[in-house]
Order: sequence, then structure tokens, then C-alpha cells
Amino acid sequence: MDLTQSVNDYSEIVENDREFIWHHLSQHKKYETQDPLIIIEGKGLRVWNQAGREHLDAVSGGVWTVNVGYGRETIADAVRDQLVKMNYFAGSAGSIPGATFANQLISKMPGMSRVYYSNSGSEANEKAYKIVRQISHNKHGGKKSKILYRERDYHGTTITALSSCGQGERRDQYGPFTPGFVEVPHCLEYRSQWGDIEDYGIKAANAIEEVILREGADTVGGLILEPITAGGGVIEPPKGYWDRVQEICAKYDILLIIDEVVCGMGRTGTWFGYQHYGVKPDMVTMAKGVASGYAAISCTVTTEAVFNEFKADPDDPMSYFRDISTFGGCAAGPAAALENMRILEDENLLENTVTIGEYLMEKLHGLKAKHQIIGDVRGKGLFCGAELVSDRESKMPVDESIAQAVVADCFANNAVIIGMTNRSLRGMNNTLCLSPALISTKSDMDEVIDAIDGALTRVVAQ
Repeated sequence: MDLTQSVNDYSEIVENDREFIWHHLSQHKKYETQDPLIIIEGKGLRVWNQAGREHLDAVSGGVWTVNVGYGRETIADAVRDQLVKMNYFAGSAGSIPGATFANQLISKMPGMSRVYYSNSGSEANEKAYKIVRQISHNKHGGKKSKILYRERDYHGTTITALSSCGQGERRDQYGPFTPGFVEVPHCLEYRSQWGDIEDYGIKAANAIEEVILREGADTVGGLILEPITAGGGVIEPPKGYWDRVQEICAKYDILLIIDEVVCGMGRTGTWFGYQHYGVKPDMVTMAKGVASGYAAISCTVTTEAVFNEFKADPDDPMSYFRDISTFGGCAAGPAAALENMRILEDENLLENTVTIGEYLMEKLHGLKAKHQIIGDVRGKGLFCGAELVSDRESKMPVDESIAQAVVADCFANNAVIIGMTNRSLRGMNNTLCLSPALISTKSDMDEVIDAIDGALTRVVAQ
């Protein structure tokens, strides 16, 4: 960052922000006595604020997005060149980057066939829900329209996406919700609903079947799951879970939707999280890392079988997928996604994610051995979590304020940005979350671990 500018150079920006911006996830009362944070520049894993202070970003833009790191000139150049040539046309027509990226994306997803573009993860999931509902009407007389979602999973911020949200605090105050969405139990073995049992994964999957039978199998058309639960506490599914889930979906003719908005594009060490488990989904949704935040893009990817449900007599005005996403037609998204994918491949970032992810997990387990406040460590690739407890034996979660204090300490004392489950799960916002860019090095992770180590020591001592 060019630090030749004085702090005062940004005073007008700070005041404009304070006066006119409504920030995400923020209580603005605090800005009456303190300045909002302004991120001025980023390079690699580092960002600089309005005071010129450098921070190591261990959450890829705050919301698990900047997979290839900041300052990628080649992505910016690809977007600029595309916008000059052809910036936008409605998605009813095609584009060169749209067709090219779809081809390359499908090559990474055996069994999948078609790409529907929109501009956010919430919207990508809405498209999947609409597909389930339209198939229900066209094929099942409208009856097979219910969509199951899992406790602790998150699928977006619109009212219908929140209707499928397994995080109570995110839903609070926003009802009434879209009908036809039904919750199934979570699969976090550390907090088993059935005590200490063998084959927890099978039991957790069978609990889905119990919900299906309770609701009526002829009324359930879809099941949406994150491959690894993200904001609900970084939960990797237990052994046997995914195999049984697939059996259940096949048995009851239920479309399986995998929400890869967080895990997609290398975050867990494979192109997509579901690929660790041999899952064969009917639909896959993605956003965030698809273009690493350099342009807005999301995709709803389907099998050819799902796509073919919408092929019919052209004279039937109600047969095709009657949906539009205005900015799904912006050519910047697929142009950025193409260059983002090239970087992931040419720089071997999936392999790096596996290597550095294993190193990070090893270091987190070392912290667990040192700090009794860490009850559980879990994750895959560069997507890790550490659950904080006040007592290991009872697994009593720490108060949310304790986790917040750890995050704040890392930021203030080591200039390291980490995340946490934030006002999502009533009484269970106690998991620290790490999702650094896939370009991370061992020295970067040492810096993150040192920050958490010091923060835990100081916070527990208070």
C-alpha cells in the first residue's frame, strides 16, 4: 500500500461513510463514538485500512470469498477487456465468456450438465427452489413441493432463502416465511442429539428419512444441504452420512441440492466439497469463490435429467423455466470466473489448500492441547473451526461475548482478521472460523495461530 498519504486524506471518506452508508451486519450506534472500518487496499492475504495499518485476512474478505487473494491484476484486466467489448445482454442470449466458463466448469463436475447464471448465492438457491417447485407442478400435480433443509445450515438472506435457514437467530424478526420448507436434524457428532453412539452418521441421515415419512414422501420434492456446514459451525459430515443421504433421496425420488456457495472453487482442497464424499447431486449452487469477489456471479448447475424436465412443446407457454436474473447477464462475472479458474489451476492452489490446510489443522490441534477452552477442532482444507467451551466435560459453550473477545483481540493486538459464528445459533455462537485465501503459506498460518494463541491466553485470563 502507498503509505505516503496521511491519515487525514481519508477523513472525508470516513465521514461520508458514517453519514451515508448502511453497513452489513452492523449496529450503527457505535459509529457515533468510533470510526467505521474502511479497507483501502489489498494484496495477497493482506489488507490495509484508512489508518494505514496492515492486517492479515484469515477469512477471505470477511465472508469466505477471495479465494485467490487480493490484487489480481489479470482478473481485473479480463473484466475490463470484456466490459469494453460487451458488458451486458440479458441471459436469454449467450456470451463468449458465459459459454466458455460453463464448459470449463462442467468439466470439473462429472455428472453435471447445465449452468444457470445469476449474481448471488441466495439467488442461486432461489433458482434451485423454483426448479423443484416447477417440476412438482408439471410432474406431480403440485404435490411434491416441500423442500427439506438442515438445522445449522445457511442458504441465503432473502425471505425464501431464510425459510430454509437452520440458524434461528438469522431468521428472528423476518417472518412469516415462505411455506413448504421443513427442517431436518444437524449432523454435528460433537453435539450428538442421541448421546455417544456408534454409527452417528447413519443415525443422523436416518433422521432425515424420519422427517420425510412424517411429512409424507409424496409431498417432498427436494433436500438442500451444505457439503460441510459453514456458518453453522464448520461441520464436516460424519462417516456414512452422505452414502445414506443419497440412498434416501433415491428411494423417495427427492432432488438433492448441494449448496457450495462457501465450499466451492477449491476451499476444501477439491473443486467442490461434495466431491470428497462421492455424492452425485441433482443440482449444485455456488457463488463467492467462483470469481473470488472480483465480479458478481453465481451458478445453479443441474444434471441433464433436471434440465430435460423443462423441454417441451414450444407452443406450451408454461413449460420452460420462467425465471430471469438481470445481472446474471453481465459478462463481467464469467470473464472473472474464467481467469480465477486459470489461476487456481496454474498455481496448483487446490494442492496448496490440502497441504496448508493439514498444517493449519495440526496447529489448531496444538492450540487445543494448550488451551482447555477449545473443545473441538474440525474442518477440511483451508476451512477450519475451533469450538470454544467453558467446560470440556460438559461441553458447555462459552458465551458469544467470549468468542467475540477473541476475534477482537486478534484484530487489535496482532492485526489478524478471523471469523466466528455470529448471531446465528441461539446459545451456540462459540466457534472461531478460519478460511484464508488458497494462496496461504505456512508462515501465514503461523501468524494466525500465534494471534489466536495470544488472544485465548489474554481473554481467559480476564
